[in-house]
Amino acid sequence: MIQENKIEEVLTRGVENIYPNKEALEEVLKSGKKIKLYCGYDATAPTLHIGHAITLKKLKQFQNLGHEIIFLLGDFTTMIGDPTDKTATRKKLTREEVSENMKSYKEQAGKIISFEGENPAKVLYNSEWNDKLTFIELIELASNFTVQQMIQRDMFQQRIKDDKPIYLHEFLYPLTQAYDSVAMEVDLEVGGNDQTFNMLAGRDLMKAVKNKEKFVLTTKLLVDSSGVKMGKTEGNIVNLDEKPNQMFGQIMAWSDELIIPGFELLTDLDVKKIDNPRDDKAKLAKAIIEIFYSKKEAEEAEKEFEKIFKKKDKPTKIPIAKVSRGDYKIADLLFQIGLSI
Repeated sequence: MIQENKIEEVLTRGVENIYPNKEALEEVLKSGKKIKLYCGYDATAPTLHIGHAITLKKLKQFQNLGHEIIFLLGDFTTMIGDPTDKTATRKKLTREEVSENMKSYKEQAGKIISFEGENPAKVLYNSEWNDKLTFIELIELASNFTVQQMIQRDMFQQRIKDDKPIYLHEFLYPLTQAYDSVAMEVDLEVGGNDQTFNMLAGRDLMKAVKNKEKFVLTTKLLVDSSGVKMGKTEGNIVNLDEKPNQMFGQIMAWSDELIIPGFELLTDLDVKKIDNPRDDKAKLAKAIIEIFYSKKEAEEAEKEFEKIFKKKDKPTKIPIAKVSRGDYKIADLLFQIGLSI
């Protein structure tokens, strides 16, 4: 009964959709079969962020049930650049830039999923198989998709209306992500619901190449009050390497509409209604910080926040920046003391 409750939770909490359907995946999980699943993370920045924590927690739930989870680092796909939701072509990154960005990804992800113990998560890089693909193999894989499939995507339609270019390599991104599933021969892919197209491309390719069913589980996104997802591009994200005090303050700055979704997607607590937005948001901030740090540091972060914003007192630690004597333009001065980039 306990196992069935956990299976129900993994298939419902924070879940947007399951393909082909929940019942089919539920039947596999209840049969006792151990499946292989993954979520991929492109290294477009040096840190993972709070949005990534949603899929990491979902991987953790499957890991706790004894399934094999793969933490896939998209060192190859990052160089292409995922066009999903982008109204302009992403800046292309070099392999060296990608490698530098992902240096601490495993350490950050390790705050949620386990890379040690009886059922450790595996770390793979999709350059391992994509680097080996020949041109004829790429053409053969591409023959499973049509231009119409790609061009119908919303962001491409918008670019056509705006007379903005769509580059051929952007069409290849869904194909490359799809090939990850085939190369690893997974049973399930997990990702945010904004990745539905790419993940279903993997489902189609798995069927075509391996004649195998691949399940897709999409999670809900943490979106702000205007419906925009929290992310690097939007500039409203909380990075997973933020210090507790900064993390607490950033979460307290979230709109009230994010409180209940935040509890559902980022914690194990059940909160159905908001009694006091400020208190409940503080509870959410502490619960999140406990995941990445500790209960003690979460409580200290709350006290520091209260001290500064409620009691109007000075911070316990005030950073000091020193610059050489001279005349500075305000923009140059801010750069020198590290307040701008």
